Amino acid sequence: MVVLYTRVSTLEQNPDRQLTNTKEYDYVLTDYCSGNLPLYQRPRGSEVKRMIDNGTLTRLVIHDVTRIGRNTLDVLSIWTDLTQRGIIIECKNPTLRNINEDGTIDKFSELMLSILSTMSQFEKSLIRERQMEGIKIRKQKGLYGGRRIGTTDTTERFLNKKRSKDILNYLSKGTYSYDEISKILSVSTTTITKVKKMSQMVKELS
Repeated sequence: MVVLYTRVSTLEQNPDRQLTNTKEYDYVLTDYCSGNLPLYQRPRGSEVKRMIDNGTLTRLVIHDVTRIGRNTLDVLSIWTDLTQRGIIIECKNPTLRNINEDGTIDKFSELMLSILSTMSQFEKSLIRERQMEGIKIRKQKGLYGGRRIGTTDTTERFLNKKRSKDILNYLSKGTYSYDEISKILSVSTTTITKVKKMSQMVKELS
């Protein structure tokens, strides 16, 4: 069984650039979540894991290595595990393949994968470092701070937060459970329930 696996970070992003010549695959699976979430903990990634475990997956195709993870160790672990199982992994950008047509291990692809994964993780750490530096500067200038003690969010302000909007977007799909949304967005199921109830309350009052 040949599977094309794609991932984009949010529901608003379009995965079309990763979806080319889809007729040549048995399944096309797309996750809408952060690359920090381990592959097998994602809703569609868990389907890939089931295919691996029951022996039906023969080839996994991805657009680039960051689709299966941003952590170098996670990516290399998945790559190594599938190689040992004899399951082919094909990366389109750049062109990488773990097992050659003659069944031998592609050592060059292994080297390139390690380099690309490390670069991706390093780039993300730099972005995080810049964000923290920006927050530190704003704090020094008195321009950054959390909510003041004793203040509360209005329903409108709460539902307009990005986290609340993301939760409602996933709920509107109707294909994600509370546990799946909780893992994807790193929020508690209590928060998801709160967002849903408040959204329903606003609809009933409007």
